[in-house]
Amino acid sequence: MGRGRGKGFASRAFGALLALAPGGALAHPHVWITGREAVVFNQAGEIEAIRHAWVFDEMYSAFVIEGANKPKGARLTKVDLAPLAKNNVDDLAEFDYFTHAKLKGVRLEFGEPRDYALEEIAGKRIELTFEMPLKAPVSAKLFSFQIYDPTYYVAFELDPDAPVALVGAPKGCSSNLNAAKPLARADAQKLSESFFTNLSPGVDFGVKLAASVVVACP
Repeated sequence: MGRGRGKGFASRAFGALLALAPGGALAHPHVWITGREAVVFNQAGEIEAIRHAWVFDEMYSAFVIEGANKPKGARLTKVDLAPLAKNNVDDLAEFDYFTHAKLKGVRLEFGEPRDYALEEIAGKRIELTFEMPLKAPVSAKLFSFQIYDPTYYVAFELDPDAPVALVGAPKGCSSNLNAAKPLARADAQKLSESFFTNLSPGVDFGVKLAASVVVACP
């Protein structure tokens, strides 16, 4: 999923998956993720982290499960997938871990990811979990964030049943999910591999398709 279209997060698992995928995978996106997000508060009522739980699509999950050579009927554990979890999270650094947050419109900075793990869950799906701590806790007034891949190699959607949770939030805090706008026909027609290969460095295409979460506290 890197800027070389096979590097970065994709290099160890996604890139190999593409070599096996049918011709339909020649257009972006290549991987689909359904996310559940948690905004974590500290005891002072400030936001200190965003906690991710990302479930991968059937094709990627099957690729990981089948490639692990696990005993028949056994489920892959966090221990089994620890090396791949580390590789994936390390490679996400190039893309700011797909985690983009603002306070009153000003972009916030995150520290290093922590508590990351990859495992097989029900339905033979692979789930990646990790937490992104803010470099400094912030007020929950007008805090917003988006989860997306700027290159749109990976497509995100938030779980419709449990998109966002507030962990340890003070009384009266709430979250509001603003769905992404549908892609314009002109943009949809551009989603070929050559289009993304020729994008200028730093072009942020994925934000066009990213839902926005706004958290507000009294």
